[in-house]
Amino acid sequence: MKYLALVYYDEKIMERLSQHEWDALNQECMECVARLSANGHFITGSPLLPTSSATTVRVRDNRVAITDGPFAETKEQLAGFYMLEARDLNEAITLAGKIPPARYGSVEIRPARELLAEGNQAGGNAG
Repeated sequence: MKYLALVYYDEKIMERLSQHEWDALNQECMECVARLSANGHFITGSPLLPTSSATTVRVRDNRVAITDGPFAETKEQLAGFYMLEARDLNEAITLAGKIPPARYGSVEIRPARELLAEGNQAGGNAG
């Protein structure tokens, strides 16, 4: 089953890391991806640029509205994602616990669902 692991942390805390600390964390992330890939758990993923580079798009009454910045102000910001293959939620939790930035923030795990041409349950709930 596919699980999306969303990595969150407080950008202000990360900005206080020295260049050496930041480089070391990024190297850890690359090593984590290598291990996950070698074990068949890594599908795709990417770090994100800071929220200052974000643009939010909304469509209301057939009009597109854009806003600079993220969707909502929060204590922790979305920093990146890992799409994982795991046999169940327990394995996904174990894998997410090894994602290095989890030490600085959190990793939200959410099962991915298949998008069907017809028969999707309203709201995306797999009942």
